Amino acid sequence: MVVPTALPTEPIDLEQSVHRPQKRRNSEVAHFARESNATFESSASAATNGHYASRESDPNSQLQLDEEDEKDTFNSVDVDDSHSSAFEDVLDQIEARPYVDGEGTMNIDDIARLRARLREDGIEKFFDETVNSGMDARKLGIAFGIDPGLEVDDRTFLRLLGLAVVRAFYKREKLTAYNTLEDAAALLQKSSKILVITGAGISTSLGIPDFRSKGTGFYDKIQQMGRDDIAEPQDVFDIEMFDLDPTLFYSLAGEILPDRSKGYTPTHGFIQLLDQMGKLQTNYTQNIDNLEGIAGINADKVIQCHGSFKTASCRKCKHKVDGAVIEDDIRNKRVPKCKQCEKDLHQPQMPQKNSKAKYSSADSDSDDDIPEPGVMKPDITFFGEQLPEDFFTRFTDIDAKDTDLVIVIGTSLKVAPVSEMPNYVPHHVPHIYISMEPIRHVEFDIQLLGKCDEVVAALCKKAGWTLKHDWIKPDEEFEVTTSDGAAPFIWNVAKIERQPANCETPLGKSAASSTEPENLSLPKTKADNEVLLSKHNPVIDLT
Repeated sequence: MVVPTALPTEPIDLEQSVHRPQKRRNSEVAHFARESNATFESSASAATNGHYASRESDPNSQLQLDEEDEKDTFNSVDVDDSHSSAFEDVLDQIEARPYVDGEGTMNIDDIARLRARLREDGIEKFFDETVNSGMDARKLGIAFGIDPGLEVDDRTFLRLLGLAVVRAFYKREKLTAYNTLEDAAALLQKSSKILVITGAGISTSLGIPDFRSKGTGFYDKIQQMGRDDIAEPQDVFDIEMFDLDPTLFYSLAGEILPDRSKGYTPTHGFIQLLDQMGKLQTNYTQNIDNLEGIAGINADKVIQCHGSFKTASCRKCKHKVDGAVIEDDIRNKRVPKCKQCEKDLHQPQMPQKNSKAKYSSADSDSDDDIPEPGVMKPDITFFGEQLPEDFFTRFTDIDAKDTDLVIVIGTSLKVAPVSEMPNYVPHHVPHIYISMEPIRHVEFDIQLLGKCDEVVAALCKKAGWTLKHDWIKPDEEFEVTTSDGAAPFIWNVAKIERQPANCETPLGKSAASSTEPENLSLPKTKADNEVLLSKHNPVIDLT
């Protein structure tokens, strides 16, 4: 499969990355898989270089671009050793705020025809029949949201256009065949290789904060503290900041450390249910709480994209321990030191041959060089660290090619490279999105909005499955509604809160008798009347 762009090998916050110091973006344009970058670059180069092929007779042409010219491009952007990083930043901004032609140079129908033509013809033929055939590159850029008046030289504009066209070609489009909760349930039933991507929203019901929710998210809480030593909330997870002063991280890490005694959520149970049914291809989780392990999901089916608290390693000697070893330190805001380093430091040192006694002067600073044990760090992937290699190899070599359904739960998809994963899966594969708020920068076929635990319970009920968990009651009912002006594939899903049987509404009707929302209750079975199993052991009931 050809992939659209070269993705970063470290976690990148797409909302913050363009405002963060450039040194933190040194590897943001590294390969998703190593061959991916080569594929992308060759596609973009072929698209743009085709234009120059017909103009070889004019070596001084302003639009001619070769490897030497690229060294001088995009001078208006502060880049370090990679121009691609700057171009990707600009493309992200263009996608967020595309240029709208107010002069009538190109109307909506023209834009739609051009983009449809790109899909039908492919990148190289599209360029051959547009720019290479004499069409003004800046005019063509309007169709891809690029301001024709962008103040860059023509060769830089053409390079940006080439990258925008490649990105547009691979960007996923909604499948019109799937729109409703019933469609989502049918997809669950027939799919056997389900790729699940999860974020912090699936753990919030346990009291673990997500990162970006207004008022309650971890980053907002940090800002509310008004700490002068934190310039940006993301600094808490910056590897350079950690090595400089680990107390910053450990003063706050207890806020996101999971309490194992609380178990896991129904959403984790839903993923375990898919695993138990043999339907789970892989669960790519951005979470660091390791609740997947507590839920009993097969470890071979879980990729922890950003690491987790499961283990911890010494920053000096790399000694690895179980995460439980430093848990008490985290909860008490202490910086844990490496026991292996301490043990090694207490070992008697062998004297060197022919060594002579050395005496320090009174003003010697040798005391500053006294060896100290290394600092232990949870094996969480910080900004500035490489993501696990198995993330890239597993996804590009297997999962992106072999899945038949993608479900994204509890994440806003604003951290690369996970944010780009939907675009890497073949476009005929259906995509379902479950979260509190709708998503617009990725095209999903069905969006189910609400509390993740309630949405997955409604989905299971609609599919004829029983998701057993202490928090899920067998007779629960759910309502499915749409908001005014919402697209016909975006639905609000919520549990119907029952009132006591003798309690009536102001209209004199029992609250449970309302027939306006879609009622998802199923006939009771014998299994429904059985005592619920432990939340640590969700099972399948297909009776």
